[in-house]
Amino acid sequence: MPETVVTVAYLIAGVLFIFSLGGLAAQESARRGNLLGIAGMAIAIVATMLGPGVTSYTVLIAMLAIGGAIGAALAARVQMTAMPQLVALLHSFVGAAAVLVGFAVTLDPGMHVEGTGALIHRAETFIGIFVGAITFTGSVIAYGKLQGIIRSKPLLLPARHLLNLAAVGVCVALGLLFVAADGAAPVWPLIIQTVLACLLGIHLVMGIGGADMPVVVSMLNSYSGWAAAAAGFMLSNNLLIITGALVGSSGAILSYIMCAAMNRSFLSVILGGFGAEEGVAPAAGAIPAGEVRSITAAETAELLLNARRVIVIPGYGMAVAQAQYPVFDVTKLLRERGADVRFAIHPVAGRLPGHMNVLLAEARVPYDIVMEMEEINHDFPETDVAIVIGANDIVNPGALDDPSSPIFGMPILEVWKAKTCIVLKRGMASGYAGVENPLFYKDNTQMLFGDARKMIDAVLAELRQNTLSKSA
Repeated sequence: MPETVVTVAYLIAGVLFIFSLGGLAAQESARRGNLLGIAGMAIAIVATMLGPGVTSYTVLIAMLAIGGAIGAALAARVQMTAMPQLVALLHSFVGAAAVLVGFAVTLDPGMHVEGTGALIHRAETFIGIFVGAITFTGSVIAYGKLQGIIRSKPLLLPARHLLNLAAVGVCVALGLLFVAADGAAPVWPLIIQTVLACLLGIHLVMGIGGADMPVVVSMLNSYSGWAAAAAGFMLSNNLLIITGALVGSSGAILSYIMCAAMNRSFLSVILGGFGAEEGVAPAAGAIPAGEVRSITAAETAELLLNARRVIVIPGYGMAVAQAQYPVFDVTKLLRERGADVRFAIHPVAGRLPGHMNVLLAEARVPYDIVMEMEEINHDFPETDVAIVIGANDIVNPGALDDPSSPIFGMPILEVWKAKTCIVLKRGMASGYAGVENPLFYKDNTQMLFGDARKMIDAVLAELRQNTLSKSA
């Protein structure tokens, strides 16, 4: 395939990727966005395979077959609860690829660049390896934290910020040596900086607490995009540059949006230190004043039957229990009885941007009743029942009225303003931020303890029994 045809194919693929991102911006068009992205990637792969730079297809086809088989197996087996850690792991592959490409172009005897072009090429190679190494190890640590292999509590070493700055300073010095070296590019600065950047990636993410992990996943997504763009510069591949820039910039924008949703700056997330151990019992002096009132599934069903306006607030606990399916059945039954049932989604609900939206779409919840926090928060005072399913930090009133709370200032869903708030939860342990929640002790809050799916199934059974008895 001539080079001009490959260039045109890359241009078409790049346009499809742009339209794909636009489609993914809304639930209604997300499926179309995915299809456009798939089409763009298929064109990019075929154009690359048929391009003039490929001389042997044996290894290429073998790698495509192996990679495709692994990807298909993962896609078929992964649960939605494991999607955040899978995304983090995939980011690590992009980072590792950038590092390997950097070493490959440096060691390639056929690579001849002279003058200013050589300086630019060495600079982009060094930067690509640096970003790729941080992305690789940082993503692996993020995977470990999300999977529960590594503790969610941040690792706070003495003088940790100075250690990070020292590592970056040494890497910059090595970069100057590498770029300005006479003759053939020396490999030893690359090796040393790769080791330092890998350690820096580990230290940066180890110092970030579990409460910030949704932002970390988005941040690593941005890093992987810039690493891919750097690989594109190293390989003189325009499509990689375009795609990497799209992923890097969109990931950065999403990280900014999520930081704003948590009332935290991007720098404060990078510096880390926020978040205790997940699921621990609160300290004796940390328990808010008040009494916890429990409720049964039958009593919950009775409240829902008498409610005209209901808002459901899903969280990670719903994902773990796979309760979205019976939740939709409850929603459908209540709407058939004339109730106004909607869903309220916080920007950082779950452990991945859009996690709850995907879960609800998977259960076929209508898009038009799934509302963002800004759209629905003012409706809680007119709501009869707010039912919180597995959410914790995103409904914590301490974010508004407790200046001593670590999450003070974070915009939250004000569920306690509803006439009745029902919280589905296994026990009284803290959430991912390790912060105690005064919501559980509010006068109008009632706790429905147990596995979310089992409890919703029980509520659904009660609702159906009531419906049958009335129709008989």
